Amino acid sequence: MSEIDRSRAARAEARTRIEDAAARLFAERGYAGTTIGEIAAEAGLSKPMLYRHFDSKQELHLALLERHRDELAAAPVRELLDGEGDVDTRIAAMYDAWFGYVQSHPYTWRMMFRDTTGDPDVQAFHRDIQRRQRETDMALLRTHVPGLPEAELEPLGEAIRSALYGLALWWLDHPERPRDALVAAMVRMTRGLIATVGPEDGTAP
Repeated sequence: MSEIDRSRAARAEARTRIEDAAARLFAERGYAGTTIGEIAAEAGLSKPMLYRHFDSKQELHLALLERHRDELAAAPVRELLDGEGDVDTRIAAMYDAWFGYVQSHPYTWRMMFRDTTGDPDVQAFHRDIQRRQRETDMALLRTHVPGLPEAELEPLGEAIRSALYGLALWWLDHPERPRDALVAAMVRMTRGLIATVGPEDGTAP
């Protein structure tokens, strides 16, 4: 490995340590209750070293949100929705992947679900994350419940998104509950929506 490659690897490793430390502290103490010095100490770095990677606490917070938003967006949701198996199986696979990500990133999800910054840029980012999730849920409904009135799609998508977020937050406080129980609960709720569409809507239930 060349000197340049070693330098890049060391920089990437330090950045990851900073982001992981910040995610833990932001989730545990909130944005206002966490200082740059505490993040640096948690990461085992000096403050000047941290500032080589991030200009401010706000920039670090936004970088964390962007990283995990993009990782979640990269999940194969469309492939799961359009894959093989019956509707329940595909929806269950999608929810299992979603809760699996929550389970493997507990600190980050507390931070993503609970905005404690009061910062307008961060609040706008949270609204964008919620919009993306709502649109994903609307796509799920369009695919599997084609008879639903168009005017109901967005509020129903928001209902699913809110249920997912609320259940994830509850799960973070009750980690002893099995993931498959949460998946089953979400499938049951979603299946209830699908079952409401009948011949009067012009589609099969």
